[in-house]
Amino acid sequence: MTPVASRPLTGRPLTGRKVAAIMCASFAIIISVNLTLAYQAVRTFPGLEVKNSYVASQSFDADRAAQLALNWDVSAEVQAGILRLQIMKDGQPVSPDIRSVVFGKATSVSADQFPELRFDGTAFVAPIDVKVGNWNLRIIAEAEDGTIFRQRIVVRVVQ
Repeated sequence: MTPVASRPLTGRPLTGRKVAAIMCASFAIIISVNLTLAYQAVRTFPGLEVKNSYVASQSFDADRAAQLALNWDVSAEVQAGILRLQIMKDGQPVSPDIRSVVFGKATSVSADQFPELRFDGTAFVAPIDVKVGNWNLRIIAEAEDGTIFRQRIVVRVVQ
């Protein structure tokens, strides 16, 4: 039996230049994908929470203790396009001075909304334009004694 000689599939030999071109094209694809992903990450970055984390950390424990001393139970939900923020203390509704409210996605600021909450006697309510998904409600409120209350509440929207 005579051995069959192997032939290249294309009929053209694979040269060093072709291998170098394939390798360069592969690296070009990898680099372009990485640059695209880095650009998207930077473009959608919502920003910093604080300008200087060291300075903010100096009063963190005292701020946290003061906020916990308020003994507030905070919850939020969205039903039929209405955001409902309930702040309770010892089973009774509390109506603090709401300084700031931001309702949006955790990963992007493009969907952020700034609802104008009004107190209806039991909770703060506001109409909101929302789609199904996980949302964050970030509030800053001031208690009657001047204590600043900051909290991020995860709101799961299902329809």
